[in-house]
Amino acid sequence: MAEAKKYPAPVTNPETAQFWEAAKAGKFMIKRCTACGDRHYFPRSICPFCFSDKTVWEEASGEATIYTYSLMRKSPTGPYAIAYVTLKEGPSLQTNIVDCDLEKLKIGQKVKLVWKPTDGAPLPFFTAA
Repeated sequence: MAEAKKYPAPVTNPETAQFWEAAKAGKFMIKRCTACGDRHYFPRSICPFCFSDKTVWEEASGEATIYTYSLMRKSPTGPYAIAYVTLKEGPSLQTNIVDCDLEKLKIGQKVKLVWKPTDGAPLPFFTAA
């Protein structure tokens, strides 16, 4: 039986600590700017669109669509897929697609959030919905 992949624990800082604490509870958090209304990921205290510091945490659904992806077939750890996905809430993020048939991935495909354990907070990845 193949050994489960081990992921490194995320490095936290005061700006992202709340994100990682929520991840431990299985919640995927994004930020919304109350000044301009835009949502953003990776969560940070300053809005990347209007530069306001008036941001709040919101739980995201974990539902997304593949915007684009690359399948890496030659790797010491085996094939993997890296992708940009667009969350149902609007922001796009770079991630890995895991636990599915990578050869069947396609742009526009629905994906959902999955958490992968580490020695700290779990890491968010996506898999076929």
